[in-house]
Amino acid sequence: MPTDINLWPLLGVAVIIAGFILRFNPMLVVIVTAIVTAFAAHFPVDKILAAIGTGFIKTRNLPLIILLPLAVVGLLERHGLRQHAQNWISTIKSATVGRLLIVYLGARQLTAAVGLTSLGGHPQMVRPLLAPMAEGAAEARYGKLPDRIRHKLRAYAAATDNVGLFFGEDIFVAFGAIVLMTTFLREAGIDIEPIHVALWGIPTATCAFLIHAWRLRRLDRMLERELGGAAPAPATGDDVAVKGA
Repeated sequence: MPTDINLWPLLGVAVIIAGFILRFNPMLVVIVTAIVTAFAAHFPVDKILAAIGTGFIKTRNLPLIILLPLAVVGLLERHGLRQHAQNWISTIKSATVGRLLIVYLGARQLTAAVGLTSLGGHPQMVRPLLAPMAEGAAEARYGKLPDRIRHKLRAYAAATDNVGLFFGEDIFVAFGAIVLMTTFLREAGIDIEPIHVALWGIPTATCAFLIHAWRLRRLDRMLERELGGAAPAPATGDDVAVKGA
């Protein structure tokens, strides 16, 4: 190996690994990693500050893009968005957790396949709408849910959004990964159009939908097995007479 290669900048990798293992603030970890890497590469202080300033100027609108939807979602939640979602889904007698998440999975994949990846997501869709609706569908059938089941439903809602987005966007012809793959293949002498790569993503997306839909159907059976016996029985005429007496 050549002796003139400076390996000290790789200290930044160790810093970022240690920071995430110790669960420090991610923003702080990234900033410290950048500074450590720059000093290890013998960057002068003015060059480090110039690089940080240039990056800040290029991304100064990013906090607004991230924080504005969160503020809107928070305002809607304060006015009962989660409660309205739970009440609405509980009025649909045929709704189960699995059926609800399967419908969302299909919608998420289809919208991501045409490039509408921002229509879903954990902060703007899963937390305020999808997870409360899943909990509402389960409570309508089985009554009050234990915390273990409630957390499991939230995890399945988040996983459904992830699967739908991940495998749906692979079909979108302008997806960054498709552009990267076609560029790499062309540099290797293999000429291929992005549309062909996108079309070959359809079988994978179909398999992902079927496999995750099967898991969601198993979730319904698990809920029925664990909570079906705990559901309150409907009141009979004798019960009403006893209460009246």
